Amino acid sequence: MNPSNAMGREARNSAHLPVERYHPYGKVRCSSPTFFRNQLSRDLACLLDVDDDVRGWCCRPYGMDEVLSAVGWEGPPVDLMASYGDGRDVYYHVVDGEGDPEVTEAAACRRFYHQFVTANEIRGGHRLQNAKDLLRYANYQTPLGDRIRLLAALEQEGSATVAECLSVFREISPMAGLSSLILRRWVTIDLDLELIAPHTTVRVFGRQ
Repeated sequence: MNPSNAMGREARNSAHLPVERYHPYGKVRCSSPTFFRNQLSRDLACLLDVDDDVRGWCCRPYGMDEVLSAVGWEGPPVDLMASYGDGRDVYYHVVDGEGDPEVTEAAACRRFYHQFVTANEIRGGHRLQNAKDLLRYANYQTPLGDRIRLLAALEQEGSATVAECLSVFREISPMAGLSSLILRRWVTIDLDLELIAPHTTVRVFGRQ
């Protein structure tokens, strides 16, 4: 998932200086050590972690280095690559303004999927804040008993509010337990509708 070559390693090493960490620190579907060029690239990674179509993602992929060299790209290396359920691997550049369409076109000619993503696209709406709130609990694992209790209740009722779900947990902090189950796709909520609230509806993942 993270093809490399000498040019890619050189670009990554230069980009690693100085190293700075960006919040939140939690991750769920990252397949490599994390390194983010700025907060904006970290924010995009948050969105990838809560995208139901994403199977995994990685930082600083090298697969497009030859493409960037061929077009004389002098900007930063690709920030992230996400692998999707339909088999696509998409390379992402985060930009404050607009990207260079020549890069995306050159990538397409070589059968790469490439996309520039703007700050407005990443930070618009409620999804990013909800993703960050959930990822605070990325390192938690919901015990089997609590997971079964919640899934059984949802199977019986069809759905429940966040407040109702919290009362089910016995073995782990309720918000940590529920967040872990959302991040690991046992249950789901609408991350776009509003900020997560007591009345937010929770359902079994994959069910309407």
